[in-house]
Amino acid sequence: MKQYLDKIKAAKTLDQLEELRVALLGKKGVLTEKMKALGKLDPEERKTAGLALNVEKQKITQALDEKKSELSLIEMNAKLAGEKLDLTLPVNQGAKKGTLTPMTHVMMEIAAIFSSMGFEMAEGPDIDDVYHNFDALNIPEHHPARERNASFFLEDSEFMLRTETSTVQIHKMEKTGAPVKIFVPGRVYRVDLDATHVPMFHQCEGLVVGEKITLQHLLGTLKTFIESYFEMDNVPVRMRQHFFPFTEPSFEIDTCYEKKDGKLVIGKGDNWMELLGAGMVHPNVLKNCGIDPEKYQGFAFGMGVERFIMAKYGITDMRKLFEGDVRWLRHYGFPANEVPTRAEGLS
Repeated sequence: MKQYLDKIKAAKTLDQLEELRVALLGKKGVLTEKMKALGKLDPEERKTAGLALNVEKQKITQALDEKKSELSLIEMNAKLAGEKLDLTLPVNQGAKKGTLTPMTHVMMEIAAIFSSMGFEMAEGPDIDDVYHNFDALNIPEHHPARERNASFFLEDSEFMLRTETSTVQIHKMEKTGAPVKIFVPGRVYRVDLDATHVPMFHQCEGLVVGEKITLQHLLGTLKTFIESYFEMDNVPVRMRQHFFPFTEPSFEIDTCYEKKDGKLVIGKGDNWMELLGAGMVHPNVLKNCGIDPEKYQGFAFGMGVERFIMAKYGITDMRKLFEGDVRWLRHYGFPANEVPTRAEGLS
């Protein structure tokens, strides 16, 4: 065995070391042939010889691994020494500049609008417990979203990937009580995949809690946001009654549109499109956060950011937002210097 170890030690390159490995441990290698020959020995001889052969194989394998690490480090250092960067070379003026994805641009745009309206941005964990994701939001145990095949649960755990950014509303109210005026952008996760749904997508929630908050405050806030986002005045908006466990009454907010030259034109036409869900915060949600619903009222709303991107910029397949196709990004991307700082028309 010493002669094999000496040859391994003397190897100068990774190629030489690989040749030795094949010669010793390959299909027709020396140790492989010895292993095959064990079957011809008597049981007692085979036991003794097999044990010794295993020890030999382990020592050779260890020596090969150690030598490979040593030679790899030598080769890497030699390569690094030869790859020096010449900082005096002129910049390539013809290089193509990258772009912001529509998701990044619109998330900043939404943040600019709500910040201009006096909202504070709040964030929370993507992984949360069932209480904050369901119970505190007044979502009953029989609700379909609580099924194991509808949401992403951590194995053998009461923790899960949040299905809504509403979890942050609960954390915020538990921590600070009332009054509250926040918007919550972030990722959410649901078991779903098609042209208009993906397992990970983005939402932006809003929550306002205070004394004497009414539906008129909710409608005024959403009209201001929608008109600022679509950069239009007097966008028609309707509130259609709906059901959400965490708001009462609950509504879906729609706007009209028409198709012109294959594109959606928001704010015109006789067709209606759902934009987001909203409503007055359910008294049970306030109670769960230690807030007296007799003294405080509030409204909440939540929107799928991808839906707003598709409506404004004519993107028809949500999955394209996450594929990273450079050609697609060149068409739909935004220059990095076009970062919104405030909502148009708001100061």
